[in-house]
Amino acid sequence: MNSGSEWLGLIPDHWEVQRLKRVFAVVNGSTPRSGESDFWDGTIPWATPDDLGALGTKLIQDTRRSITQAGYLSCGTAMVPARSLLLSTRAPIGHLAISMNAMCTNQGCKSLVPYDKGNTTFFYYQLKAAVQELVSMGSGSTYMELARDKLQCLEIVVPPSSERESISNFLDQETAKIDALVAKKERLIELLREKRIALITRAVSKGLDPTATMKDSGFPWLGEVPEHWQVIKLNRVTVARCDGPFGSSLKSENYVEDGVRVVRLQNIRFAHFDSADRAFIDSEYSKKLGDHSVRANDLVVAGLGDESNPVGRAGVAPSAIEPAIVKADCFRFRLDTERATPSYLAMQLSAAAVALGGAFATGSTRARMNLTDTSERPIVLPPLDEQRAIVAFIDKETTTIDELNSKIKEGIKTLIEYRGALISAAVTGKIDVRKEVA
Repeated sequence: MNSGSEWLGLIPDHWEVQRLKRVFAVVNGSTPRSGESDFWDGTIPWATPDDLGALGTKLIQDTRRSITQAGYLSCGTAMVPARSLLLSTRAPIGHLAISMNAMCTNQGCKSLVPYDKGNTTFFYYQLKAAVQELVSMGSGSTYMELARDKLQCLEIVVPPSSERESISNFLDQETAKIDALVAKKERLIELLREKRIALITRAVSKGLDPTATMKDSGFPWLGEVPEHWQVIKLNRVTVARCDGPFGSSLKSENYVEDGVRVVRLQNIRFAHFDSADRAFIDSEYSKKLGDHSVRANDLVVAGLGDESNPVGRAGVAPSAIEPAIVKADCFRFRLDTERATPSYLAMQLSAAAVALGGAFATGSTRARMNLTDTSERPIVLPPLDEQRAIVAFIDKETTTIDELNSKIKEGIKTLIEYRGALISAAVTGKIDVRKEVA
């Protein structure tokens, strides 16, 4: 029959359509004051959107943060029982998990406590299928948020209990298979990334001639280098340098649709510049910030890092980037191109970032370097023609790796799309899974 809901479409005749508030009590979350030490690091699990997985994290038992009883009482958040659904309704809308024990959430989540303590898993999968519908119900100018009253009005289907269990068992089996395939492909991507890094590291530290006479570089992290290579500081091949404007001078609210490009940390990857994430500011506002300009072929270095993206990694600004500036924690080096090839130095600095970054970096949670210390970083510099040969060799070898990487990512995308389609078809009755469950 026609469900009367666009996102549900046709459903089996004997299934019911109900508003979500008839099946779940919707409970808002809240956050204790951040400056009160007595409110934090207690025994009460406190979930945020980051704790709720977008894929493959169906059950949640532990949270990144916890609060005390005093913190719980101070902010008005509510403890919900185990087997409640936790849904992120802000930044982003749609992350979801089933709580394995009693917990509360912050204001970016809402808890769905079932009136019927039956099969919560079915409704977990149904809300997974409803993510686009949930997003479309969101509103807000600064960030999108799904209000409680709108969430309560979401139309969902409620099959008989036995069918809900069959569908849940079927989806548990099938999504586990898909998730295992995705995990294998993601592991292969990680191995390719490691191979790429190893290839770059060897080429920019040992050269391409295995018979070359070697010498001690003077740095344990680097070891021996070809005898004819120079070991100097980055500032010796720099004609101009700058960092980004002070953090409070440039915020996300300053961004506009078009104008002066802002080079941010997410643009600086391991030995390359990632143009996918773009941000702009108005040209007149840019002038007020001073000269933090970036030109094509400038070396840009990350002054902040984490386990996945080491501090001190570098990339080369692309040809079409101007006009552009660097943001805070990003450094721009304009090189003497008669002595140094930007692409070579981006690879060299990135290869050394993990080992050397730790020596220069400060910061307990995220490693940070300043412009002065970055300028003092030692580099190993072959003659210019050898730098170019190394870059050409790496470009050729990594092209094959990058092409394979793209194919694997496309395969993962296809699997995830199939996973979503399978869930949607099962929870709306488009396929009868009762005979499919082993």
